[in-house]
Amino acid sequence: MNEQIKKAIEVLRNGGIVIFPTDTAFGIGCRIDNQEAIGKLFKIRKRPNDKAVPVLFSSVKMVKKYVKEIPQDAEALMKKYWPGALTLILQCNKIKVQALVRGGGETLGVRIPNHRIIREIISRVGVPILGPSANFSGEKTPFKFEDLDKKLISLVDYVVEGKTSDKELSSTVIDCSTKPWKILRSGAVSVS
Repeated sequence: MNEQIKKAIEVLRNGGIVIFPTDTAFGIGCRIDNQEAIGKLFKIRKRPNDKAVPVLFSSVKMVKKYVKEIPQDAEALMKKYWPGALTLILQCNKIKVQALVRGGGETLGVRIPNHRIIREIISRVGVPILGPSANFSGEKTPFKFEDLDKKLISLVDYVVEGKTSDKELSSTVIDCSTKPWKILRSGAVSVS
C-alpha cells in the first residue's frame, strides 16, 4: 500500500478532512460517522446546511447498510454502471446518516467511484466517506490537481495527489427514490 493511501486512512480514521482524486473530479471528504468532522467539512466548503452531499462507498454491501432498500431498477443501474460516475439517490437509513449529510431530507446520494485509490481508502477505513467536489460551494469543480484552490488545500488535513478522468464531467445523478426514476444531472455516464 502506498504512503499516500496509508496517510489518508490514518487522517480519516482520526476524524480529519482529506482531498482525493476520483474517477470524475477531486473530492473532499471525511468519515460518515464523525459528526465533528462533518460539521468541519461543511464549514470549510461554506456549504449551506440544507444541501445534502454525495457519499462514496467501496461496495454495494456497504451501501446496503446506509439505505432503506435498493429498488430493482436502482440495482440494475448499479450492476451496469458501478463502479463509475453515477450517483443514485435512495431512501436512507436516517439512524445511520446524520441530518447534515442528507440536507435534512430522507434521501442519500450514493456512488461507488471507478478509482482504485479512493475505493481502497474507503474499504480500509471501513465506513463510507463524504464525497462532494473539492471546492468552495458554488466555485469551479476541480477536475485536475492544478485546479484545486490553494486556500482550500490549506484548510484540510491531507491531500492525496493523483489523476482523475480526462473527461472533465461530474457524475450523472439519478433520483431512484421516486417512481419512475429521473435524471437530476446529466454527466459522465449516459444512462440508456
